[in-house]
Amino acid sequence: MFDKLEDIVLRLEEVLNQLSEPDVASDAERFRKLMKEQSDLTPIVEAYKEYKQNKQNIEESLAMLEEENDEEMRELAKEELNESKQKVEELEKTLKILLLPKDPNDDKNVIVEIRAGAGGDEAALFAAEIYRMYVHYAEGRHWKVEMMECEEIGIGGMKSVTFMITGQGAYSVMKYESGVHRVQRVPETESGGRIHTSTISVAVMPEVDDDIDIKIEDKDIRIDVMRASGNGGQCVNTTDSAVRLTHYPTGIVVYSQTEKSQLQNKAKAFALLKAKLYDIEQQQRHDAEAEMRRSQIGTGDRSEKIRTYNFPQGRVTDHRINLTLYKLDKIMNGDIQEIIDACIAADQAAKLAKMNEN
Repeated sequence: MFDKLEDIVLRLEEVLNQLSEPDVASDAERFRKLMKEQSDLTPIVEAYKEYKQNKQNIEESLAMLEEENDEEMRELAKEELNESKQKVEELEKTLKILLLPKDPNDDKNVIVEIRAGAGGDEAALFAAEIYRMYVHYAEGRHWKVEMMECEEIGIGGMKSVTFMITGQGAYSVMKYESGVHRVQRVPETESGGRIHTSTISVAVMPEVDDDIDIKIEDKDIRIDVMRASGNGGQCVNTTDSAVRLTHYPTGIVVYSQTEKSQLQNKAKAFALLKAKLYDIEQQQRHDAEAEMRRSQIGTGDRSEKIRTYNFPQGRVTDHRINLTLYKLDKIMNGDIQEIIDACIAADQAAKLAKMNEN
């Protein structure tokens, strides 16, 4: 581990030297890559420097305890020794986490697709509420949310909704939302007051940018242009600008109608199709690496039931990490950071345990 850390220190020096070259800004792609590498390496180097400083403090405190006779000075040395030892332990854990292999998609924007499952209109109403939950969460982080496609029902629900979240590291946190979300409550449409269970599925896909090669052949695609349809509201406009793409090899159909311009809807539809094709590729890779998927916290299996929202009891339970919180109202308003942080911590712990086995 320490050889690797020394190499990282040297690499950061190289990157900083290259960034100080006068002509570096003229090559935008090279400049972007160097800035990204600097941003990735700096936290590791800073933690390592702090680790080495505390190791040095331990040596100095031990030397003082050997040489010093004054009781007050010895107490100070003991105090410093204990503090530095504790800090070294904490920093060792931090450095191990920082050195874990990064998901190459973590820094990407995300495309989120929510679909109503079992439960009819109630599932569609819950899908709309989960969509609003994510919008509030994204706004709280100053991320941009852009709708790509949606299918509404007349009573304020959504059979399906797809949207993009643009923000630094969006995939690194939103990926933990993939899976089946279950709601338990008395539906507004239920006259008998019985509690129903409904489900929705959430798929979180990284945006496919230029560094990912997803080829779509012209012969494999059909493009249809039509007038937007639906119940009105935020998803629909009234010109012949809606675009539907059919991808023959996979049978995937995507539909975009949220923009006024046909060109913009076409661009959105292709972005969504690319994300779905890349997602299929990722799922196949996950299935092939079954061991890796088992070590992850719920980021591999779309059919996995990950969370229950129980309205009568005001609780939300994440089944992957056995976390139950009694603040359903706040969570439905976008306060999901505590759940995401717990998922990240559990994921890191599982990966560290696997690394220690090897």
